[in-house]
Amino acid sequence: MNKINLTALFLLISVMISCVGPEGPQGPIGPQGEPGINILGTTYEVEIDFTSQNDYFEVFNFPVRLEDSDAVLVYRLVGVENNRDIWRLLPQFYFFESNILIYNFDYSNIDFGIFLDGNIQFSTLGPQWRLGQVFRVIVVPADFASSRIDFTDYEAVMKLIGATEEDVIQIQPRN
Repeated sequence: MNKINLTALFLLISVMISCVGPEGPQGPIGPQGEPGINILGTTYEVEIDFTSQNDYFEVFNFPVRLEDSDAVLVYRLVGVENNRDIWRLLPQFYFFESNILIYNFDYSNIDFGIFLDGNIQFSTLGPQWRLGQVFRVIVVPADFASSRIDFTDYEAVMKLIGATEEDVIQIQPRN
């Protein structure tokens, strides 16, 4: 038993001593990898005039194709209070005497549309409901979509994705 322990100790010391020495030369640099995906959210701003010419519907292309797992949130600017914009998450419902107006949206990986819906005659709506409507579209990566956050709170979502007002990208409708 003593000879086995002595042999094992000798082998262990031999291995430890053999690991000491100068570092070898630097190997060649490998090829550049593919660019990674942006895991940060992106915010776009659009302005729409809902008219009979565009059938009260406007379509916009995303500048970058979305991942299948990305979520899209759309907010409508409903006013300003104390020099702060007030944003409401779509869909938004407005009730008139016997009619309903809905601001709504749909999206795919390459584009999104914002439109008026409801049982009201859109042509009878005043310009404050149709013209110069401003929307913010936030692309939320799947990493954040499961976060415990109130997605109706525009400022909380912007904070979650690490975006500021300077990061908002203006885009124009698809023609």
